[in-house]
Amino acid sequence: MATEVRKFPSSFGTVRLSRNIILAALLVLASVTVAVSVGAVPVPATTVWGVVLNKLSPDLIETTWSKGRSAIVWDIRFPRVLLALMVGAGLAAVGASLQAVTRNPLADPHLLGISAGGAFGAILALLHTGLFLGLLTVPLLAFAGALVATGLVLAVSNFAQATSADRLILTGVAIYFIIMAAANILIFLGDPRATHTVVFWMLGGLGLAQWSHLIYPLIVLVPCLGWLYLRSADLNAMTIGDETAATLGLNVVRFRLSVFVIGAMITGVMVAFSGIIGFVGLMVPHIARTLVGGDYQRLVPVSALFGGVFVLWADVIARTIMAPEDMPIGIVTGLVGGCSFVWLLRRR
Repeated sequence: MATEVRKFPSSFGTVRLSRNIILAALLVLASVTVAVSVGAVPVPATTVWGVVLNKLSPDLIETTWSKGRSAIVWDIRFPRVLLALMVGAGLAAVGASLQAVTRNPLADPHLLGISAGGAFGAILALLHTGLFLGLLTVPLLAFAGALVATGLVLAVSNFAQATSADRLILTGVAIYFIIMAAANILIFLGDPRATHTVVFWMLGGLGLAQWSHLIYPLIVLVPCLGWLYLRSADLNAMTIGDETAATLGLNVVRFRLSVFVIGAMITGVMVAFSGIIGFVGLMVPHIARTLVGGDYQRLVPVSALFGGVFVLWADVIARTIMAPEDMPIGIVTGLVGGCSFVWLLRRR
């Protein structure tokens, strides 16, 4: 009888996990359908998935739509939707991980200067060095900038003996302002004809999404998210404190540095393709915690899922609120994220 009782929670947990996976898949599917359907040229949902199925298997479904609508769905909107999912997932997972290793609920790639470093590298490539490595130039320099910013935060915090979590955040804010000042100098010294494009890009946007570009954020995001998920037990230990984590056999300094490097890698590549999109890494993990708790084995994938969906819907709003013009997505995430965060603070 006792054996049956022990089996029941395991079976119940499996059913609950399966149900949550199904609900998550339906949420993503519905969000993708709406995001591709709406816009200056509305496209019915049946046409959206008809175009997708036709592209995947041309003989599977009869073509009843124009070439123009096919191009809108497959060449313009679908790559944009996939990029939104990847950017949101990456930034949210990085934010959740940084909040663990710094033990600060306000930690995110933006406040720690990582986004600013990525922006500096991308601006350097766009305005000054040129694409000397082809399409890889911008993401590589953005990653290098994010990595340098991470190194600066760690070096300055060590120099100033700002080893506590709160002082680490303050160090990151200081580095953010310094790097953004340097980035503004690059903009000021750059070609005035390209300045408008760069400034718009810094506000965040997904308008340059192309199928040929998606491989770069994908090959960075998948292994990095996998690494964070596999180290979820270590992230849980870090939330308790450095001393406790060390007693559990974790090399705290090395692990924190690894998380910062992974965060710099994800943030740098995402910033290279989307510009600076704030508040995702700060707000989304808190929303995820209210739903699944603080266990990082659940928090990392749920934060990634919600981050992707959040950026996707923010992009829908940015594309439709001033159609046919695109509002920078960073404006939408800032407004929605700020209001949502105030609401979360009110609930706590």
